[in-house]
Amino acid sequence: MSTATIQESTTQEIHKASVPATMKAAVLRGFGAPDVLRYEDIATPTPKPGYVLIKVLAAGLNRLDHYLREGVVMPNLPLPHILGVDAVGEVAQVGDGVTNLKRGERVIPAAGFTLRKEDDRTRPLASSPSFVVPGVHTWGSYAQYMEVPARWVVKDNTGLTPEEAATLPVVLGTSVRAVKVVGEVKAGDHVLVTAGASGSGNMHIQVAKSLGAKVAATVRDDEKGAYVKSQGADLVINIRKEDVGTRVKEWTGGRGADVAIDNVGGSELSKTIQAVRPFGIIVAYGFMSGAEATFNVRDLFFTQKQIRGTIFADPEDLEWGLEQVRLGRITPALDRTFPLSQAVEAHRLLANNQVKGNFVLLPWTE
Repeated sequence: MSTATIQESTTQEIHKASVPATMKAAVLRGFGAPDVLRYEDIATPTPKPGYVLIKVLAAGLNRLDHYLREGVVMPNLPLPHILGVDAVGEVAQVGDGVTNLKRGERVIPAAGFTLRKEDDRTRPLASSPSFVVPGVHTWGSYAQYMEVPARWVVKDNTGLTPEEAATLPVVLGTSVRAVKVVGEVKAGDHVLVTAGASGSGNMHIQVAKSLGAKVAATVRDDEKGAYVKSQGADLVINIRKEDVGTRVKEWTGGRGADVAIDNVGGSELSKTIQAVRPFGIIVAYGFMSGAEATFNVRDLFFTQKQIRGTIFADPEDLEWGLEQVRLGRITPALDRTFPLSQAVEAHRLLANNQVKGNFVLLPWTE
C-alpha cells in the first residue's frame, strides 16, 4: 500500500470518528396535533459521495414545520419523517470526493438546494426540477445529525451563537426574496407587514428597514405591538382595535402603502389589498389565516395593484441577508430554546401563536 493510500485511509477514519451508530431525533410518525412527534433513537446516516454529515448544534422551527406536521402541506409525505429546514452545526463526517470542508468546521446548510449539479444555476432556484428542501423532501434537522450535499453548505462566519444563527436560513433568505426582490422595496417606501411579531414578519420588518423603508406592522395584542416596535416598526396596528386600511391611509397621507408583505392570507388578504396604493405591490408570503382568500377583483382592476407570489430564496438572497447580519443591520429574533426532547411543546406553542420571533431546538441538551 502506497503512502498516499495510507494517508487517505487515515484521513477517512479521522473524518468518521466519534459518530455514534444511533442518534436522537424527533420523528414524525403521523399527521395531526403536536404529539404525533416522537422522540426516538434512530440510525445515524452515513454521508454519500459528495455529501457531509453535520452534527446539528441547533435547529430552527418554522411555520412550515407546523403545516407539514398537520398534513396541510404535502399530505402524502412518506412517513416516518424528520422535520426541520434550519440548522447550524459542525461537520462530523465527509463523503468521498468532498475537499472543501473538514471535520469540526462550523457550517450552515442551505434551506433549499438542487440535487443535480447541472441545475445549480437555475433561477429562481425553486423552479428547478431537482430542487428539494431539507425537512420536507429529505430528512431534516430535528435530529442530532443530518446529511446534506457538501456544495450546499456554507461556513458560518456570522459571529452568532448556534442558537441565534439557527433562526436565520429560511426566514432571512425568504424575507430578502419577498421584500427586496419580489416586493422591490427601496429607500423611502412605506411598507405594510402583516403578523409583524411572527418569525417571518419580524424579519420582513428588519429587511425593509435595512433598505431604508418606513414600516407599519400588524399585531393582535399590545404585548406583541411593543415587541415589533422594538424591532424597528415605525407604526404598529393592533387589528383587534384598529382598521388596517384606515391607519395605513392616515400614516401615508391618504395614499396607501407602496408595498405590503402579507403573512396571513385567508380572510385578511382583502384588507391588505385595500391598504395598498394604486400601482402598489402585495407580496403573498403566507397563509396563517387560511390558504383560500376572497376579495373583490375590482380592487385590482381600477387601481392596477399587483399580487405577487414568493417562496424559497436563491443563494444570492441569503448571501445579501447574511452580509446585513455581519454589518449589524439585521439581528436574529430568538424567542426561546427547547431541548429536542421537547419538540412537542415547542410545536404546541407555535400552533397557538405564542411566539415572538423564532423557537430553536437543541439536539444535545437534555
